[in-house]
Amino acid sequence: MYEDLLAFIIVVEQSSLNKASKLLNLSQPALSRKISKLEEELGVLLFSRKGKRLELTRTGQMAYTYALEQRKKHLQFLQSISRYKQTERSVLTLGASLTTIQTTLPLLVTALMNKYPETELKLVTGKTHEIVSYVRDKKVDFGVVASSIDEPGLLCIPLFEDHLELVVPRQHDLLQAGRTISMEDLGGLPMIIFSKGTWYRRVIDDLFGRYNIVPDIRMEIDSFEAIVRLLPTCKAAALLPKSYLRTSLLEDNDVVAIPMKELEQTQRKTCLIFGQKSDLNLETRQWIADMKRTLAGALSL
Repeated sequence: MYEDLLAFIIVVEQSSLNKASKLLNLSQPALSRKISKLEEELGVLLFSRKGKRLELTRTGQMAYTYALEQRKKHLQFLQSISRYKQTERSVLTLGASLTTIQTTLPLLVTALMNKYPETELKLVTGKTHEIVSYVRDKKVDFGVVASSIDEPGLLCIPLFEDHLELVVPRQHDLLQAGRTISMEDLGGLPMIIFSKGTWYRRVIDDLFGRYNIVPDIRMEIDSFEAIVRLLPTCKAAALLPKSYLRTSLLEDNDVVAIPMKELEQTQRKTCLIFGQKSDLNLETRQWIADMKRTLAGALSL
């Protein structure tokens, strides 16, 4: 959405798709698609036409203010990490929440080490609130958490959005039904779910409560890998984050992911957080951009 917001700012400032498309080096149809996509995502009309001129609607003005704020935050972010690749910086301390260790961290570390092979990476793990505290107290250089953080003195950069999907063994009865699976199908279903106290468990419990679903809970585990490996043996189902469900993992364990519309409600953002006044090295802005592309491609999000 960020790139579409930047295009939207230019269109507003030029009051013309034609002028804006020239500045952005885009065709006018391509720019129109960007604006249409943004309107679709926001669910509002951003412009009204007055002859050949474009005028902001009331909601368009609100969106323009928001877009300017996001651009300012993005620039602050780039400036604050602009010193991260200085040669004297050889050690980088990364804080990661327990959830991201199993999903995002391997790909993130790969992106970092490909960009800075001489960097020594230290990892500190903990729960989300602990990682936030480490970043705030400068015990780590930056953190990766599966939440959107709004706290004074910290910048939070969304990397991608994620949600839960139903995972079952390839020969599961639900796959033989030949129909759309709904929440009602989970009632009484043998399942392996996350241990109590985890964010995913709270989300799953809330989801089951909302739909009055009582599954047959066979096991409670806090390891994504263990859950996936046990599904065929236990002939059970599980709700797991889409970011973890890579094609190779599913094929190797003979399980299948089933998208369900109701599970889209469990959406969660994985974010990069760091202090606004952190002493970071030069050129990490490029690493962040590379990392986001790597994550988006590898996770198919």
